Amino acid sequence: MKAYHLTASTGADALKINQLAEPKPAPGQVLVRVRATSLNYRDLMVASDRYGPGVPLPLIPLSDGAGEIAAVGSGVTRRKVGDRAAGTFFQGWQSGPVRREVFETALGGSINGMLAEYVALSADGVIAIPAHLSFEEAATLPCAALTAWQALVTQGKVSAGQTVVVLGTGGVSIFALQFAKMHGARVIITSSNDAKLERARALGADETINYRTTPDWEKEVFRFTEKAGADHVVEVGGTDTFPRSLRAVAMGGTVSVIGGVSGFTSEVALRDILGKSALIRGIFVGNHDMFTAMNRAISLHHLKPVIDRVFSFAEAPAAYRYQESGAHFGKVVITVS
Repeated sequence: MKAYHLTASTGADALKINQLAEPKPAPGQVLVRVRATSLNYRDLMVASDRYGPGVPLPLIPLSDGAGEIAAVGSGVTRRKVGDRAAGTFFQGWQSGPVRREVFETALGGSINGMLAEYVALSADGVIAIPAHLSFEEAATLPCAALTAWQALVTQGKVSAGQTVVVLGTGGVSIFALQFAKMHGARVIITSSNDAKLERARALGADETINYRTTPDWEKEVFRFTEKAGADHVVEVGGTDTFPRSLRAVAMGGTVSVIGGVSGFTSEVALRDILGKSALIRGIFVGNHDMFTAMNRAISLHHLKPVIDRVFSFAEAPAAYRYQESGAHFGKVVITVS
């Protein structure tokens, strides 16, 4: 089979395609024939030595992928050959609160990921994909969708009539927009690109803010909410945006810290937290049970992930470069077959 390896921490140029023996599922594992994978900002960090220590090289990258089960190992009864499935981001996190050892089971970071024609995964680390989704659409779910779901639904308990602020129009942000609207919330979304803001309106965004022309966008949030602020802020920007997100949140509201596109350090006024009784919650993807609940909702509402562009397997380095350009709206996908 063919598989990509990251051979160094130098970005897309370090992606090398190799011929490997097709893996065989060990007891308790399944063999997945991968049909599609998708990129996350985290994958760019892994490829460029920005993810922190402990990334083993060479590494098969990407946490997200979907395909069909091609073989099952001994002792596997819940999965069968032909099942359409996606891998879970954390192979070892089935339910309950996150534990330190879970991070040792993260695909495409701590262990080999999905950018290969075949992967052997734990039978408990795959999940059935909604019937109405293609493999390309299903491949967008394991990281970005589940992160947004945990932030707004599992933890955030978003409800009708609440206001959600979403920063940017990448994968997590667009899923957050879709899930917030699914639950009847009002959505305010930011971007530096007016064309992307129009696309967000077409998906249901109620208010849009161009943060390039309106750098004090948190003031616009207060204007849109009659000075109440947002019940939820989905914070993906990091250094440049976190202080503004904190100022934009309502009394008793929640800022879900998901990413750090502009960096992972920030100075904030503690009075902004104390005075608002704000909840600051870190969100790192989610577990198998959350994924199951999310897929039920996606199936019920026939939600369709937003895919910006699909690259071929041979074009994987170009897909990385496109993701890094920030030109995408929603998800960037790589087909494998």
